Amino acid sequence: MNVFERNINFDALFKFSQISHSTQLHLKNVYSSLAVCMFVAAAGSYVHVVTRLFQGGLLSALGSLALMVWLAMTPHSPETEKKRLGILAGFAFLTGITLLKVCVCVYIIVTAFLGTSVIFVCFTLSALYARRRSYLFLGGTLMSGLSLLCVMSLVNLFIGSVMIFKMHMYLGLLVMCGFVLFDTQLIIEKAENGDKDYVWHCVDLFLDFITIFRKLMVILSMNEKDKRKEKK
Repeated sequence: MNVFERNINFDALFKFSQISHSTQLHLKNVYSSLAVCMFVAAAGSYVHVVTRLFQGGLLSALGSLALMVWLAMTPHSPETEKKRLGILAGFAFLTGITLLKVCVCVYIIVTAFLGTSVIFVCFTLSALYARRRSYLFLGGTLMSGLSLLCVMSLVNLFIGSVMIFKMHMYLGLLVMCGFVLFDTQLIIEKAENGDKDYVWHCVDLFLDFITIFRKLMVILSMNEKDKRKEKK
């Protein structure tokens, strides 16, 4: 039989039989909120880079952290939904303001964003199509990886090694890719068990995306500097 004559069932491609219908609706809310967060964060980055009305420094970072804590302390209910969405938007905006202080090169920003999007989509689909709970075992390994990254950062404060810094960036990127798998399946399990707080679940994935984006920007910036040094 000619392979080109086969019919492709696109409905089956987006069918997740291992996930209940209510959880699929929950995931739609999560990813819809995530898309809005991306747009608001991009607006924050634009305000910072173009208008300079806000400075992407310590105050913006502290404001972002304060809003995240406020969101965590505000209970999830129909009465507080709009309030929590507003807090989420503020958190995303301030995060966007602090996002591009590492790099302002348009080429690197666009490349990092596209790379992050591809990584995030691929690992998210892997988690959605995989057997339920199959990646939850990564939790302990990922937390150990975060601990190792913290130790490397502390050690490098005193050593100042470029090699350790590069290792920290690449290892951190690998760990955050694992967190996309872990967090996605953890959100599914929480939703299956009745936790429908899509706003906070959106925060988990948003932080994963932003962290990967930042690390990719730093890695690309370092590679660009190395290329310039080689040309000289």
